[in-house]
Amino acid sequence: MIKLWLTLGLALTVLTAVPLHAQTAPLTAPMMAAVPAQMDRIRLYDTTGNWRDLRFGPYEHHAWGFSPDGCRALFTLAETGGLPSLYSARLDGSDLRALVRYDELPAGEWGVWEPVWSPGGEGNGDLIAFTMIRGLADPTNPAAQDHHIGWINAEAAHQSSALPEFYSVTGREFSPQWSPNGEWLAYISYDERIPGPAPDATAAPTETPAPGQPQSAQSVPTIQEADLWVVSADGVTKYRLTNFPTGSMRHPRWSPDSELIGFVYSPSANNDTLWMIANQQGALPTQLSYVWNLTLDHTWLPDGSAMLAAIRDFQETPGNRLWRIPLVGNADSDATVYLEDPAFTHTDYPRFSADGRWLAFRSAYTLVLADTLEGTWTALDPDLPGNTPAVWSPPPFAGESACAAG
Repeated sequence: MIKLWLTLGLALTVLTAVPLHAQTAPLTAPMMAAVPAQMDRIRLYDTTGNWRDLRFGPYEHHAWGFSPDGCRALFTLAETGGLPSLYSARLDGSDLRALVRYDELPAGEWGVWEPVWSPGGEGNGDLIAFTMIRGLADPTNPAAQDHHIGWINAEAAHQSSALPEFYSVTGREFSPQWSPNGEWLAYISYDERIPGPAPDATAAPTETPAPGQPQSAQSVPTIQEADLWVVSADGVTKYRLTNFPTGSMRHPRWSPDSELIGFVYSPSANNDTLWMIANQQGALPTQLSYVWNLTLDHTWLPDGSAMLAAIRDFQETPGNRLWRIPLVGNADSDATVYLEDPAFTHTDYPRFSADGRWLAFRSAYTLVLADTLEGTWTALDPDLPGNTPAVWSPPPFAGESACAAG
């Protein structure tokens, strides 16, 4: 029997492991999908210990989410070293559909990454947003690509693969994230600047050479740094939400009420701090931690009262632990370890189920499932490690048996 002590802000509870077994019968709710390091399958798990493998040929599989009703898996497939294509399929692997087509470039010179299916809702549409990757005809850099935030109408794409439309324009955009109410899409966009003598300093712009001057005259080295943008689902309203003069942000994470966005800001590489900002144009960001750290990933607690972050060597505590990050005060002194046990010192990718009861995370690459109500946990497939997060079924999912057969 495996035991640990789980701290949930109240009492300590003894946890015990539960067994796993393969299942071809309908999976129950909630359910999650994960991919092992081999990337040769998508494994679906429910919380009763049942699982099922979906395999779609000799391709690199990556699970991204589910349809708003949870009855279709959303994933990408790619040849080794190639650009991925976007698909969905029923939970038994049938009815495989390619969702995006793009006629302006040959196959293999464009791809789709980071797809997120909108939760929909009244007036918000059934949309899938993603990072669209396109090769550039640059003889000086054959690997040159641009990255736009694209979208398709999911219903139309399932009838016949759809041409993408675009929310962004510069070609340096990534990490789309829908708000839980489906009204807004957050993403990051990179700007170029000329570096100064220190990470927090910029240099004056260099004049652009006149026509006819040698190319070397305008070869000024630049760096790219990201800020947070938000666009409405209909594309009508778009604004920049952060504007750090130097440094870069990443990992936008919406609060459960769609009012706040948590993110990581790094004034320089591997020097991370945690922040949040209200989704209002002109809002000022709030800094939650000040001492530089290495934040691997983070999410929100289901009630929105705090964030949960996997941070390395935080508060002079060795290892990668899960920390509860309060929304007021200073996390450098006020954050607390969420899972207080020596077994969980190399954690990453915390993700709560839609009902808030279940927490999935990686521990030394093994997928762990904890039941925060019953105080039980299990290490899922310790012989099948992975290094990507699990993704949970959405709130409306009522189990596979509730999915329409057609």
